[in-house]
Amino acid sequence: MKHLILFDVDGTLLRCGRQVGAMFVDALTEVFGDCSAFTDQDRLKGYSFAGKTDPRIVVDLIRATGRRDEEILPHLAAVEKIYVENLERGLDPGRVRLLPGVRELLERLSAREDVLVGLLTGNWRRGARIKLSCFDLERYFAFGAFGDDAIDRCDLGPVALQRAAVLSGRPFALDRSLIVGDTVLDVECARSAGIRSMAVATGFTEAEPLEAAGADWVFADLERAAGQIERFTAPSPVVTPAAHGD
Repeated sequence: MKHLILFDVDGTLLRCGRQVGAMFVDALTEVFGDCSAFTDQDRLKGYSFAGKTDPRIVVDLIRATGRRDEEILPHLAAVEKIYVENLERGLDPGRVRLLPGVRELLERLSAREDVLVGLLTGNWRRGARIKLSCFDLERYFAFGAFGDDAIDRCDLGPVALQRAAVLSGRPFALDRSLIVGDTVLDVECARSAGIRSMAVATGFTEAEPLEAAGADWVFADLERAAGQIERFTAPSPVVTPAAHGD
């Protein structure tokens, strides 16, 4: 039976730096007008993007300007369009950092027929692909669950499991499925879906809060996590019935 491994993007596979937050604010400002109620020259100071879906970020930040959800939700597609165009034009690959052990691990996992690798990320789909393309990582992921699919991250787990089942032709056992991320919300998403979680401290969350959130495993980075992932995905031993004498 196959194993399913679902990877987050930002803080787990790569880091884009502060440039993305500025692009997000520019998109919000173009759609909603003056957003100075929640921004300053440091862009979104005091607000954490970590683990949140892109639409959740929009809702949270525009609520802070006094608008109601019914004034926000109809404009999510417009924010997405502008933000993704900003990424396409302005993301500087030279300021994007590939995190330790990522490519080597994905190479090994993608070469295995008994492991299916996918994405579970709060990024809008096109935004995720743009970021991953900085290092040609998108080729490792045949499917995913994205910010397009839900506002709250915990709703992405069932989406990913269902898409994995369609792609493979059969459902994955929960005890053979794993979410790999770098935030407390990644851990909560895995727990909500009833599957295992592995957290890496390569984002903005240190190991202790990840452990406290209930992650099954916590590592400094994917380079150090690789051995545990490979043990988790090791084929089950074949049990041969014992021979019985007459």
